[in-house]
Amino acid sequence: MNEIKIYDYKIGKGHRTFVIAEIGLNHNGDIDLAKKMIQEAKICGADAAKFQMFNTEELYPRHHDHFEMFESLQFLEEEWREISDFADKKDIIFTASVFDKDSVDFLNELNSPMFKVASGDLTHIPLLDYISKKKKPTVISTGLSNISEVDDAVETFYSNDNREICLLHCISNYPSSLDNLNLNVIETLKKAFGVPVGFSDHTLGITAPVTAVALGADIIEKHFTLDREIDGPDQKLSLPPDMFEKMVQYIIGIEDGLGDGLKKPLEDEKMIQRARRSITARKTIKKGDKITIDDLKITRPEDGIKPKFFQALFGKKAKKTIKEDEPLKWEHF
Repeated sequence: MNEIKIYDYKIGKGHRTFVIAEIGLNHNGDIDLAKKMIQEAKICGADAAKFQMFNTEELYPRHHDHFEMFESLQFLEEEWREISDFADKKDIIFTASVFDKDSVDFLNELNSPMFKVASGDLTHIPLLDYISKKKKPTVISTGLSNISEVDDAVETFYSNDNREICLLHCISNYPSSLDNLNLNVIETLKKAFGVPVGFSDHTLGITAPVTAVALGADIIEKHFTLDREIDGPDQKLSLPPDMFEKMVQYIIGIEDGLGDGLKKPLEDEKMIQRARRSITARKTIKKGDKITIDDLKITRPEDGIKPKFFQALFGKKAKKTIKEDEPLKWEHF
């Protein structure tokens, strides 16, 4: 299993979950709101604040119903510089989903350590080819796709000798319901491609992302808002700060609970070892007596011969007298 590195964050098996606050378009074109969201995302425990960077004319034709809305949400380059600098001062990674070559170049110019590819562009192979040649870690959402389309995207990066990719399982409906998340796809993608795999969540709560971490997700991307009542296309399916912070806390708790996978008794369990049993004398066994089933019982605590040797003791001769209820030891025989 490969891992990728974004600044000092290692992403992959054995490393803590990388949490992306998906600000997306929830800034509503307001640079002050964008900054406030970055600040709150940092306070809530996010590792990265992600936006959407695009040239509207490369995204929609002018006659399209969405053109005016997206154009109103498009920041100018000087505004993006200000936002990027603000994120840097707040010590949170600034990044964006990039939708065209100019946006790729500009995000690269801003020294963002990573790119994001939205689910809708998984099949935009020319764009993926262009991004992959930048040789930066790239997180790719896989909503709407089948496994062969994901393979095409991965091979595009590999063909340019870029293996710094992470896939995100995603269900591209807004909001998603728990019964159609198919979170086992996380493991499917890991086995199929040998890269870190995360989850881009569009449900309304925090159950799904926390469960995804328990199932092995290396990245969680979740929509973030300051207030679900603010106007905007994604506000109502986004988490407000208190819920986002709770999600991060639950993720940390799940990570701690997953452990290293080695089955062994913990130090904290050893105080409960009295619940284990050992073989004891049902009655006094005199020196020279041969042990029979009627001489033995299995009781707590575990301070004698283990129960698995119960039948092995039959017929053994006692070298010394063993008192009733005394734990049997190997030196008795």
